[in-house]
Amino acid sequence: MLTIHAAPLVLPVGAAAVGEGAGGGAVAVDGDRIAAIGPYEEVVAAHPAARVRRWPGLLTPGLRQDRAHELLTRCYHPDPREADELGELPLWGEEFDRLAATMDAARRAGSVRRGLQRMLRHGTTQVVGPFGAEDPALRTALARSGLVQASGRPVQGSGRPGDGLPDLDPFAAGGDLAATAHGPLAVGGRADLAVFDVADEAALRAGGARHCVATVLAGRLVHRAR
Repeated sequence: MLTIHAAPLVLPVGAAAVGEGAGGGAVAVDGDRIAAIGPYEEVVAAHPAARVRRWPGLLTPGLRQDRAHELLTRCYHPDPREADELGELPLWGEEFDRLAATMDAARRAGSVRRGLQRMLRHGTTQVVGPFGAEDPALRTALARSGLVQASGRPVQGSGRPGDGLPDLDPFAAGGDLAATAHGPLAVGGRADLAVFDVADEAALRAGGARHCVATVLAGRLVHRAR
């Protein structure tokens, strides 16, 4: 089914913002591809039978997580049932090493799955490795998540692996949207989108990806906060 994702402002990256008028902007998604980008009224008129999802704030491309390898292999993501003992934030360093010494395969696999789910809740649609073939639990979880995998060093301006505490927020490294986005939104391109309940890019960079209210991965709504 063709779906229109509408928001007050759409930032495609690499093209002009859409929707600064009264009607807002919209992205039409057909299967896993973007069918149209433009002012809300124009997109709806061109696709009158489409389902419409209205979101608050800002619609952007999905984000790229440059610290994914560390977040999945050198951090432990507590189960909500462990919150009283371990808290809710990723554990790393000495705390991770202490847990890893006694962690069985099932517990580690659960941490990896939760880490991937929490990345989706931060608007992430692409993760940067390397992700070695020798790690079957990680390989399986990544394949099931549908997240796009990339290898190599992060692009300039997005931070470097190993610099400080890994953060689920891709904006924690200090990059702007153009440096942090998975790629630009374009007609015919894969529909990897994120929606943030903020007014503009400046507010997004200041508040971070924790304001994500929806993530669309290859056309599928994989995270919805409201």
